[in-house]
Amino acid sequence: MQYHKPRPTASAIASRFLIYLVLGLLAILIIVPLLWVFMASFKQNSEFYGSPWVLPEGLYFQNYVDAWSKARMGDFMLNSAVTTAMALGMLLIFALPAAYVLSRFRFRLRRLMNISFMGGLFINVNYIVVPIFLMLVAGDKQLRAWGAAPFFLNNLFMLALVYAATALPFTVYLLSGYFATLPVAYEEAAYIDGASNLTTMVRVMFPLALPAIITVILFNFLSFWNEYIIAMTLLSSSTGPKTLPVGLMYLTKAQNARSEFGQLYAGLVLVMLPTLILYMLVQRKLTQGMALGGLKG
Repeated sequence: MQYHKPRPTASAIASRFLIYLVLGLLAILIIVPLLWVFMASFKQNSEFYGSPWVLPEGLYFQNYVDAWSKARMGDFMLNSAVTTAMALGMLLIFALPAAYVLSRFRFRLRRLMNISFMGGLFINVNYIVVPIFLMLVAGDKQLRAWGAAPFFLNNLFMLALVYAATALPFTVYLLSGYFATLPVAYEEAAYIDGASNLTTMVRVMFPLALPAIITVILFNFLSFWNEYIIAMTLLSSSTGPKTLPVGLMYLTKAQNARSEFGQLYAGLVLVMLPTLILYMLVQRKLTQGMALGGLKG
């Protein structure tokens, strides 16, 4: 007996058409500005005084050369890479053991610590930038009173530490949910073989949680790389180090004053391109890992 799939009703066809229409419009709203910026990055300055939708006369790669060297976008990109790497390293060092312990062990303060991490999910980081800044200002003031050089502001390490601290609640929540899905039999087998709790955690459970760890790394990389408000606040010195988003803000001011718009759009492309490529490559794994991390908690 052959099974015939029922034909969709008119209302189902109309609803599907409406969904595709809305998704198509959203895709256009996202893709058109990206293509426009990419197209403008190859234009010479004289071409910006005509229609903004005219294709560039040629591929003027000098905009990228000038943005990389003259506008110091290369230095800013290196600072962003160093800061992101340090923040991810510190985040994993603290988040992995915390998530594993909270999900697999029972102790007196476990419930309180879980509530504290859950509460951190509802704190908007942008609202606590000013208190963090005032604390670091007070720290530098105290160092000057002791005759030491300032350390807390205009320091990439401190910026990375703030990034790691503010991302800790969500990371612990995601990882602990994933650890809770892993069978206890793996740990029991390791204990029978004589492994300690530390050995079991590092050599058995962390490799099993690799999909969630990769998701955490990718998600936080995108967040740290594109972050602007905290970096602008903590890297306030005009002569100090700058990350890519902050450096792009200074580039915008400088290039608008000199009407060198090609360098400005080339700088925008340099900021967007790494995250766009990374997100397109890992988008499916990123969403799958987040879904797996929320199965239990």
